[in-house]
Amino acid sequence: MPFFYGYKKLMNKKNIYLVGLMGAGKTTIGRLLAKSLGLPFYDSDKAIEDSTGVDIATIFEFEGEDGFRVRENKMITELTGIDGIVLATGGGVILNEENRAQLKEHGFVVYLQCSVERLVERTSRNSQRPLLNTEKPQEKIETLVQEREALYKECADFIIDSGKMQSKAVVSEIVKEFTGDE
Repeated sequence: MPFFYGYKKLMNKKNIYLVGLMGAGKTTIGRLLAKSLGLPFYDSDKAIEDSTGVDIATIFEFEGEDGFRVRENKMITELTGIDGIVLATGGGVILNEENRAQLKEHGFVVYLQCSVERLVERTSRNSQRPLLNTEKPQEKIETLVQEREALYKECADFIIDSGKMQSKAVVSEIVKEFTGDE
């Protein structure tokens, strides 16, 4: 019997969508979660890169953030049309009202919350983050948290601090909430 018949709380939601700032662990946790549930895993940023043939940094360079957000919206529309997936979204996906509505309508949205300090630590190891190509990445992350926190919370069905727990423990908590198992 497919996993989906086990829900108690969310009978109409067959997908899990992970939202949160860059460095919150969406891709890492998403892969583990998908494996745990036997579902396919998608990463919206990777899907955009695959469809365009260039990385996100290049899209930002040539099209700016606005151009990237248009592409992101199209990809979210496509991916939320698939049933039975785990999706790691880009950190800014919630900036678009249509994206938030699609995520809420088609899936169980998990906000991976994380402290600024932990986000700085995790993102400092990756130079492929266009929004952090600045002299003061911590200030940028603080600003992003202030700008986006309410939007993440608005569309979240479940919020978990991914900076204080091991990834496997986060996955276990998400599965419990998603399935309604105690």
